[in-house]
Amino acid sequence: MGKRIKDTIFHIIPAYSILPLLFTVIMNSVAYYGGRLLAGNLPHIVLETPLDNRIPLIPWTLMIYFGCYIFWIVNYILIAREDRESVCRFFSADITARLVCFVFFLVLPTTNIRPEIPATGFWNQGMRFLYRVDAADNLFPSIHCLTSWFCYIGIRNRKEIPSWYQKLSCIAAIAVFISTLTTKQHVLFDVAGGVILAEITWWAAGHTCLSDIYKIILQKTENTGRKWFEK
Repeated sequence: MGKRIKDTIFHIIPAYSILPLLFTVIMNSVAYYGGRLLAGNLPHIVLETPLDNRIPLIPWTLMIYFGCYIFWIVNYILIAREDRESVCRFFSADITARLVCFVFFLVLPTTNIRPEIPATGFWNQGMRFLYRVDAADNLFPSIHCLTSWFCYIGIRNRKEIPSWYQKLSCIAAIAVFISTLTTKQHVLFDVAGGVILAEITWWAAGHTCLSDIYKIILQKTENTGRKWFEK
C-alpha cells in the first residue's frame, strides 16, 4: 500500500481501529446476506400490528432511509478515533449485536406486507427501486435501526464530542427509525428490537468480559493486519 494512502488512512483512523471497522463490515455482511441465504426458503412470519397499519407510507422519507449511510460512516469514524479501550467496548458490542441479528434471522425469519406503489412520480420510482433491490426479509431486529442507534451510543456522553452533535445524532437516529416505518421497510417490533439489542450489547460490553474477549481476538489478529497495511 502506498505511503501517501497509508498516511491518509492513519491520519483519519487510528491503526488500532482499522481491524474493528473491517470486522464490523464483514460481520454485517455475514448476518445480512448469510441470513437471507440460509433462511430464504423457511416460513416467514409477519410482526405487523394494528398501529403499524395506521402509519402512512411517505415515499420522500426514502431520502432519510438511504441518506443514513453517510450518518453511519461519519459517526463510526468518530467512534473509531476514540481511545483503544472505548473502541474495544464499542466494536465488541457492535459485532455481538450483529451475531445476535444473524441468529434471529435464522430462527425467527420475518417478512412484511408491502403496499402497491404507483409507477408515476420521482419518490414512487425510488420506492419501487428499493423494493426491487431489498427483499422483505431480515427484518427483526432492524439492522438499520441498530446501526443508527449505535451511532448515537458510541458518542453519547463523550466529552470530546460537542453536545450539539450528540443531540443531532440522537435526532438523526430517530429520523431513521421513522423512515424505516414510513417506507414500510420495517414495523414497530423491528425498530424496538434494534434499539434494545444495541443497548443490551453496549451494557454487556461494559459490564462483562465481552470486551476483554474481543480485545484478545483483536490482539491476535492485529500483527497480521499491521503487516498487510505496511506492504
